[in-house]
Amino acid sequence: MLTYACTCGNRLFFGNTRCLTCQRPLGFLPRQRLLTPLAHNDDNTLHALAVPGAPPVRRCANHEAAGCDWLVDADDPNALCLACRLTAIIPDLGAPQHRLYWQRLESAKRYLLCDLVRLGLPIADRHQDPQQGLVIDFLADQRTPEGVDQITTGHRGGRITINIAEADDVHREAQRVLLGETYRTLLGHLRHESGHYYWMRLIESDPARLAAFREHFGDERDDYDQAMDRYYQHGPAPDWSVHHISAYASAHPWEDWAETWARYLHITDALETARDFGIIEETDNGDLAAELSRWNELSQTLNALSRSVGVQDPYPFAIDDRVAEKLAVIHSLMPSPGNAGRVSNARPSPSPHA
Repeated sequence: MLTYACTCGNRLFFGNTRCLTCQRPLGFLPRQRLLTPLAHNDDNTLHALAVPGAPPVRRCANHEAAGCDWLVDADDPNALCLACRLTAIIPDLGAPQHRLYWQRLESAKRYLLCDLVRLGLPIADRHQDPQQGLVIDFLADQRTPEGVDQITTGHRGGRITINIAEADDVHREAQRVLLGETYRTLLGHLRHESGHYYWMRLIESDPARLAAFREHFGDERDDYDQAMDRYYQHGPAPDWSVHHISAYASAHPWEDWAETWARYLHITDALETARDFGIIEETDNGDLAAELSRWNELSQTLNALSRSVGVQDPYPFAIDDRVAEKLAVIHSLMPSPGNAGRVSNARPSPSPHA
């Protein structure tokens, strides 16, 4: 993720809504992946100071309710921004903590959308693409006379469902420990489920890509329910780490794909952040092997720093040759793989209107 600069020169971070130095309001232009200081126009629209001469913009309709800082073109008929318009169902905001959980989920979704824009992946809602548009539901478990109707986080036919309990830090940590996971995050959930969605969009109907998928990940026609039952009853194979990015990835080829997809987004985003801070050098090519070598060095550094301050390793994994081959399959599908993880020159110059 990139950092940006205010007109006053202060460094700005993704998710900031106001400059802490000059107090100027901020907004995010999603297609440009640009956090910009804002000025008010006479007609109640806003002017993005980081883009001189740009058309006026306005805030997303979820600015107050969900804390969304993304911007919409002033003449756009959509009231919601690129990220918020993908959400079809939100939880009952009258229930305790539900508004907080919804805000956390929307924040994580905005990080995911930045990943997708960075990689040049197609993003469309169901109004733009009725057949393959992306839909996201944030749902809560429902109490019934028979007990609790539990919501399962997952993907089906372009619809991602997230149980809002995942936005409860205590619940999520309890689930992480119960399932023996190394880490469990809202962003990780969304990246994983987006992998299922893009398998549907990029792989399912393309014979050549489907053949490559089956060669590296396995045959998705294996009974999914039986595979998951085996995984939860008996656990992963003892040698899962030789062939898979995570234990869960060994359950079924679809899960292997989604876990590897999520890790590709994880790695390339972290490398972009490291370049933005000058921790690693800028590159001008899309050589995945070189990127994975840089990631290996960076992740070891992150782990060592974490141990120094007494917290668990943020990336206690190794990428062997089999996993690198799977990551390469995903890398080859990116519309602009040479840009994956790279920094664009997105810092605005000080504006004369500051």
